[in-house]
Amino acid sequence: MRRGRRGERMGVNGEINVVSLIDVMMLLMIIFMITAPMMQGGVDISLPTAQVQPLEPKSGLVVTLDKDGRIFVDKTSLTFAEFEGSIKALSDKKGGGGVYLSADQRVPYGQVVRVVAAMKARGITEVGLVAEPEEKR
Repeated sequence: MRRGRRGERMGVNGEINVVSLIDVMMLLMIIFMITAPMMQGGVDISLPTAQVQPLEPKSGLVVTLDKDGRIFVDKTSLTFAEFEGSIKALSDKKGGGGVYLSADQRVPYGQVVRVVAAMKARGITEVGLVAEPEEKR
């Protein structure tokens, strides 16, 4: 140990330098703030617009039809046969908060009806159609 003036021993310094820890924390916070909105994306679709009121977010299952007619259940791609066989189990697993159907505006109406009919045939009665609100002019 070092000796101070007059031969007395100096105690151990118990302070921790937290400046570098704060720098790293701030850097991570900035990275998470930038990347968090990107991580919430789902299937890229162009929703139709209508005069609709925003809904409170619920814990329902999200079924998406993209412009090519592919079916996605919470970002997982399924064939129509797989969708028919698993939609009831997936809906029950999600908690029965209903199903939200997001379909690209370029998807043929017949395909949307086919997906809704498959859900209704499996006993899913709460199906909401998702749309973008029209802009006020």
